[in-house]
Amino acid sequence: MSHNVFETISSQYFQLTNSEKKVADYILGHRIDVQYMSISELAEECAVADATISRFCRRLGISGYNAFKLELAKASTQSAAPVSVDGLDRGDSCAQSCKRALGESVAALEQTVHLLDPGQVRRALELIQGAGRVVCMGQGGCMVIAQEAWSMFSTVSPKFQFVPDSHLQISTAAVMSPKDVVLYFSFSGSTRDLQDLLEVAREKKVKVILISRFPKSPGGQMADVVLQCGANEGPLQAGSATARMAQLFVLEVLFLELCRSSPAQVEKYQESIAEAVAKKHL
Repeated sequence: MSHNVFETISSQYFQLTNSEKKVADYILGHRIDVQYMSISELAEECAVADATISRFCRRLGISGYNAFKLELAKASTQSAAPVSVDGLDRGDSCAQSCKRALGESVAALEQTVHLLDPGQVRRALELIQGAGRVVCMGQGGCMVIAQEAWSMFSTVSPKFQFVPDSHLQISTAAVMSPKDVVLYFSFSGSTRDLQDLLEVAREKKVKVILISRFPKSPGGQMADVVLQCGANEGPLQAGSATARMAQLFVLEVLFLELCRSSPAQVEKYQESIAEAVAKKHL
């Protein structure tokens, strides 16, 4: 865009509909907060439909909501003091950076504890226990978390699999049965890959457990269970360590609950694996 997005909103304000003006007013009053909100959260705050937010973005000449948040982040960075995209002051010492990162990490974990619904955890555990197989999936930075989930759960059960490629994920979902479960990691819950997968999973009656920051996202609304993690991640911070840490925390809780529910079986598998990998150590 040739203009700062805030300038564009102001210049077009009186051409907006009443609903779009509600959106504009909220954004101008919450310039930083909006960067961390899903389209559904913003719509709820403005008391408008998701479609109104999308229409508002197009009226500004922006292709969609994610592109709008990127323009918002750029404009906020341009108007602020010299701060890097990860939020750290360029003048910070290493010790100060470490302290700031520690504070953000602790805050993300505390927020996750507050947001995580025990009822949803129990439901996810029931689905995993009753599943014929559980396929771990994700894309981008979340694919790494999905692989970690497979690595962790494989130490206590042989039913877990990991599929990294989006095309293979669709192919896998297409031949899954209603007894199978998908464990999907997506911080935003609003990616095309997730949407495509959920459509196939719903057609095949496959249950989907989603680990996401936004339960009201398009993915969250279609998933059978949503385990909500904390951490705020702006458009310029995709794949931040705090976001991954929050998802890993949810994964750890789910893993511990599974171990607690079947201690004898878990001990049997862990002993077998420990004996096998012992030969790998010098």
